[in-house]
Amino acid sequence: MLGRLNHVALAVPDLAAAVAAYRNTLGAEVTEPQALPEHGVTVVFVNVGNTKIELLEPLGEGSPIAAFLAKNPSGGMHHLCYEVDDILAARDQLKAAGARVLGDGNPKIGAHGKPVLFLHPKDFFGTLIELEQS
Repeated sequence: MLGRLNHVALAVPDLAAAVAAYRNTLGAEVTEPQALPEHGVTVVFVNVGNTKIELLEPLGEGSPIAAFLAKNPSGGMHHLCYEVDDILAARDQLKAAGARVLGDGNPKIGAHGKPVLFLHPKDFFGTLIELEQS
């Protein structure tokens, strides 16, 4: 079911500072910020060749990233994103196996313009999993 690792997402308290660190200190290629109001985040992607690092900053008071940063003020790893060929088939297979899909179970459009779902971290050893249709 799982394809390649699409990205590792890091929640950050200050996106501009994180971009500066990756771009200026590490010499990385970083995309322009993209606001995703339906997900409550502003994101950038850091290209590291074989995958990407997604830097997430809260967008609005109801952002799930704001809640994460309240518990982890300096930021940290938020989730792993894996690609799947068919997100609806993956969802149905995971639900049949007892995994919990967050939200209403229907995919939303993610930062790459593709359908995404999130899986409950308690079902995957404390790690929030995002699935993205490839």
